[in-house]
Amino acid sequence: MALGEMDGVGSEAEGGKNQETGVITTSSILVSFTESQEVRGLIGNLEGAFRDLVTRETIVEKFVGIMDKYQEQPHLLDRHLEWMMTSLLDIVRDNGSPPQLVHLAFKFLYIITKVRGYKVFLPLFPHEVRDLQPVLDMLVDQNPKDPETWETRYMLLLWLSMICLIPFDLARFDGNIAEEGHTRVPTMDRILTIAKCYLVVSDKARDAAAVLVSKFIVRPDVKQKRMADFLDWTLSVLSKSSFQSMEGTVVMNGMLQALAQLFKHAKREDCLPYAATVLECLDNCRLSESNQMVLRKLGMKLVQRLGLTFVKPKVAKWRYQRGCRSLAANLQAQGSVVQSQMTTVAANEADDEEEYDIPGEIENVVEQLLVGLKDKDTIVRWSAAKGIGRITGRLPKELADDVIGSLLDCFSFQETDNAWHGGCLALAELGRRGLLLPSRISDVVPVILRALTYDEKRGACSVGSNVRDAACYVCWAFARAYDPAELIPFIHQISSALIIAAVFDRDVNCRRAASAAFQENVGRQGTFPHGIDILTAADYFAVGNRVNCYLTISVYIAGFPQYTQPMIDHLVNMKINHWDSVIRELSTKALHNLTPRAPEYMANVVLPRLLPLSVGTDLHTRHGAILACAEITHALCKLAEENNRSITHYFDEKSLEGLKQIHQELRSRQLYRGLGGELMRPAVCTLIEKLSLSKMPFRGDPVIADWQWLINDSLRSLTLASSAARPHIKESAVSALAALCNEYYINEKGEADPALQDELVTKYVSELQNTEEMVRCGFSRALGALPRFLLKGRLQQVLEGLKQVTVISPGNVSFAEARRDALIAIAKVCQTAGVKGEGSQEEYVCKDNVAQIYATLLNAVIDYTTDSRGDVGGWVREAAMRSLMEVTLLLVQNEAELIDANICKQIMCCVAQQSAEKIDKFRAHAGSVFLTLLHFDHPPIPHIPHREELERIFPRSEETLNWNAASEAFPRITQLLALPAYQYSVLLGLSVSVGGLTETTLRYSAQSLFDYMKKIQNDSSALENFCDTLLQVFEDNLRNDRVSVPLLTMLDQMLANGCFDTFTMQENHPFPVKLFTLCKEEIKRAKDIRKLRSSIGVFCGLIQFQGDMREKVFFQLFLLLCHPFPVVRKTTASQVYEMLITYSDVVDPASMDLVLTILSDTNWEAELPVVREKRNCLCDLMNVPKPQLVSKSSA
Repeated sequence: MALGEMDGVGSEAEGGKNQETGVITTSSILVSFTESQEVRGLIGNLEGAFRDLVTRETIVEKFVGIMDKYQEQPHLLDRHLEWMMTSLLDIVRDNGSPPQLVHLAFKFLYIITKVRGYKVFLPLFPHEVRDLQPVLDMLVDQNPKDPETWETRYMLLLWLSMICLIPFDLARFDGNIAEEGHTRVPTMDRILTIAKCYLVVSDKARDAAAVLVSKFIVRPDVKQKRMADFLDWTLSVLSKSSFQSMEGTVVMNGMLQALAQLFKHAKREDCLPYAATVLECLDNCRLSESNQMVLRKLGMKLVQRLGLTFVKPKVAKWRYQRGCRSLAANLQAQGSVVQSQMTTVAANEADDEEEYDIPGEIENVVEQLLVGLKDKDTIVRWSAAKGIGRITGRLPKELADDVIGSLLDCFSFQETDNAWHGGCLALAELGRRGLLLPSRISDVVPVILRALTYDEKRGACSVGSNVRDAACYVCWAFARAYDPAELIPFIHQISSALIIAAVFDRDVNCRRAASAAFQENVGRQGTFPHGIDILTAADYFAVGNRVNCYLTISVYIAGFPQYTQPMIDHLVNMKINHWDSVIRELSTKALHNLTPRAPEYMANVVLPRLLPLSVGTDLHTRHGAILACAEITHALCKLAEENNRSITHYFDEKSLEGLKQIHQELRSRQLYRGLGGELMRPAVCTLIEKLSLSKMPFRGDPVIADWQWLINDSLRSLTLASSAARPHIKESAVSALAALCNEYYINEKGEADPALQDELVTKYVSELQNTEEMVRCGFSRALGALPRFLLKGRLQQVLEGLKQVTVISPGNVSFAEARRDALIAIAKVCQTAGVKGEGSQEEYVCKDNVAQIYATLLNAVIDYTTDSRGDVGGWVREAAMRSLMEVTLLLVQNEAELIDANICKQIMCCVAQQSAEKIDKFRAHAGSVFLTLLHFDHPPIPHIPHREELERIFPRSEETLNWNAASEAFPRITQLLALPAYQYSVLLGLSVSVGGLTETTLRYSAQSLFDYMKKIQNDSSALENFCDTLLQVFEDNLRNDRVSVPLLTMLDQMLANGCFDTFTMQENHPFPVKLFTLCKEEIKRAKDIRKLRSSIGVFCGLIQFQGDMREKVFFQLFLLLCHPFPVVRKTTASQVYEMLITYSDVVDPASMDLVLTILSDTNWEAELPVVREKRNCLCDLMNVPKPQLVSKSSA
């Protein structure tokens, strides 16, 4: 509802920010039909294009594309409809037009009709007498079952429905019926036969046939002769059909459409004699039992048309008529003016006493419509609601009031959400039509207020968003229907309910609908308190963001006293027990923000109401109430502190005791166990945190030990929680621990109790070696959260314990999350402890332990652990880089001299390597860390290698580099290859990217590398250095498949791209010789197909280098030609063939053809003895020693 009413309202700039999924914020507004000349050209080209299938489809596709743009603004076509229709019908009327061209013309007509709607298009059809016979003849020639030409039949039937309105008796067109010895069928019967034929087809022509019936049967001549027979036929077909079969559904659809259209367009006196019979037949069809939504909707449509036939078409004099409808007058109206605008009922009460002759069938009709309001499909309910509105408008006042009374029965909590939705739609219709008299508003408003908050849980979700949306529509309709004076008694209730829906509803469409309804009331009624101010803050776009609504807009609106208490009450009564945990948590944060608006009410009314709920039986209510108690308590304490009052100013003894009892009650009832415990643990931890931050006077109270037990138990029980709940429990427990320690474990001297410190730290450090990974995670983060006074004298013990967690051992290889959390904790501990170069390593980060801290973090940056979850080491690397950055920035801001030049180089090189690797997320994180370290200025980080060159490559003035995009990141990162300090690390990272599998990463990284290689081709020194580094990377990572396999792929590409062409001129150059040795070593006893195939490419690329090595390369390739794996043999033969064609000088020209023939014609996947014979033949032809079989025993 809101989308339609609020179109274009609000700031477009706000629309794009923070929108929920599915929210449409902009639409393209067209001004005119700009493609008219193009359409003229398309229609003009039909005759030349229809024969060729491709051209025909192209033209149709183009025309559809143009027309579809106007689906939302079809009125822009109105000025052009006539000439388009004329042009297309000229083709149809031309006797020389082939059938295919005629069909194409009708197809174009249908496309126009689909966009503009047949009701607007219909009157434009020519309806001359001369068109009747040709159109009839064309219809007779059609095949009703041809699926290709249904558009033609549809448009012909619509055309015929217009032609049959000609004001002449159809008998005049029959001439002499019995001429030349055979009987001609009268025109009237021909049209009826056609209509009946197409009412039972399954395509769109059925709809047009129903329109034809409604226009044709109502003709005076046809009505007298054929109407009774046609209705008999229709009812007979209906009674014989069943909605259980597909054919029956199709036939019933046609009959119901025809009857509904007929009773809509025919005169009442003509239809009245048949209405009761049709209603009886319809009752016998029992459409309400059908699962076909369309049949139920058509049945509802027909029922209401029959009802309108039974009662006289007379507007009820008793209906409410609002006088002044001026928006300007409403906005300017003051209270006194509103009071003077009392509207009286249009007619005297005496006029209402006029006798109405109401047939008994009306009761049946109204009952069916009331049942239709509860249908499972919205479209059926909407049709029933419109029917209720239309029929009630023709009933006497007493009967109409009975209908409204029956309608209000839909709003009981025994009814389904469908009944509530249908009831709301019907109330809106009645209000819109003035049929809901002011005397009934007092009954209706409470129902609407309940509907605005209707939300029923069903399984894992809820129903009711459509009810709330429809309730907003009722409020919108009432704003337009009633004089302001009528609604004044209910203004406070309605405005508060709409504000609550606009700000606190879970669904964006309901919030927007409520905002639209509120705006309509502000404009039409002019009586909503602070309406304009609120609308400015809660407009259509602002309410699109749920978090913004709960935490910001609600606080602004609560500043107006009329809305404060209703908003708080709604959150406490309806939202803290909501089925969606996100809503519960948002509601409690909203209560925190709203507390300063009504502190006394919160302390004296809300908190005492929440405390019993926090230990109640319902899980969701308990969860929300605990969080609400925590947030409200914290807000009240902050308020007391700001006003220089006692912390407990707002609390009585009972409230304080109630807050302490929450944990003890839950523990005694064992409510921390199972799935419920996954909600209770973080909720009570949040309560502990907020009470600690509030500085509650619980120091020395036994409850502190209980709270500590819960925190420890929650961390120890993480393994038992579901994977989705673990992070939340862990974070809540750690936050609670930090707040609890800071408030209750520190004495007046600012120190900790030694016994407590020893117990806590020792216990936490010992848990770091627990066999459960999640326990390690929890206690690592807990140590990271400890305040400085608890770390004092224990820093080395804590750091050593965390270091042990980061070490990979055979038993904990897959404990990546534990290593990640330990690394995060190390940085937190360092930040908490502070820096003092000459201080004790038991208290500060100092010269004695800084090297150990950096060593731990740097070792973690090379964690490439993988398991069934993938590259889990990535979590560790990410945390290690963040911790390296945090520790380095901490040191440089305090004592920069602690940063050693060698450590700084290692940090920058490690991060540079990560920023050149293949996974976008980790590359982006590394890039961000790299630039933060490089550009930090308070003060600059010392000893960064090649700082000036780096500043040129990554200038500060430039907009943020998108490291996620390979196309932006790799051209920059490859420039670091020119800097000696970074060359090794960057090349190591690039090897994984260039030889990787991701297409975009591979393409941009390879291109950037090749561009760099082109630049250094003429710089022999740079090229030599690069090659030495490349060989060093290869040597250091021999048999490390994570690096060596992509490195071989990269080498293959580099050799193929001529990166080392300079060395081909020199015989026995050391680079290819060393490279060959390393490749040979890498594939020794290898069984990895990808590695073997990559090595083949490298060996083939090495052929281009001159010297003794060439024979060794051939020997190695011929070994691979007889590899045990057929795929390796086949790949080798294929690549050797391509290599010999590329480097033809490496083989004697006399034997070249024979060598190529053997390579191409041999089945290298055959048995090894066969393949070996062919391979030995190649060895002889190319003068390469034959590989000798070595027995396994001698090997």
